[in-house]
Amino acid sequence: MSIGVVVFPGSNCDRDVRWATQGCLGMQTRYLWHEETDLSGLDAVVLPGGFSYGDYLRCGAIARFAPVLESLIDFANKGGQVLGICNGFQVLTELGLLPGALTRNSGLHFICEDTPLNVVSARTPWLSHLTAGSELQLPIAHGEGRYQCSEDTLKALQDQDSIALKYNNNPNGSIADIAGITNPAGNVLGLMPHPERACDPVTGCTDGRKLIEALIQSS
Repeated sequence: MSIGVVVFPGSNCDRDVRWATQGCLGMQTRYLWHEETDLSGLDAVVLPGGFSYGDYLRCGAIARFAPVLESLIDFANKGGQVLGICNGFQVLTELGLLPGALTRNSGLHFICEDTPLNVVSARTPWLSHLTAGSELQLPIAHGEGRYQCSEDTLKALQDQDSIALKYNNNPNGSIADIAGITNPAGNVLGLMPHPERACDPVTGCTDGRKLIEALIQSS
């Protein structure tokens, strides 16, 4: 299993992801600078959290034009596993690999706390270790994590079984309590919580391992 972690100017969770995948779980991991286009040899690509390009214009709006993402679209369309965490989720919506948008939290404040989640659908390989109805505890850290979409898009997500995770106690006003969604094929997952920050026992919680370890079983 080989994982690539995209690094944009302004990313600040790329090292956290590498520590989770390689340091905690022993997965071969390499950084992908935003100007790279070669994704050969990779089984999965992670878009980490942070503030890509300073989040100017809006979160992910500039990052979506990075050369590496041109290759990512082809990678995803061929079935490659893609995970977008926090800012990475925002980038995936801007890129069009996932529907909807992430906007300012309903309370207009940055939120940094552990939050309980429910697994709604485990059909994505990223959640194949779990079953629908399972609970996870993962940290969140965002100011623009409120997921919004049209009623038609919400119905499509429900009909396609593409709502992966929901908040137990919605912290940001996301429609339908959505914390994470997948594309129709299930190989692309975007979520606002940070699984990479819940992999090392030192942090006090290892629920994030369940997402990443599932890749080993599905590969």
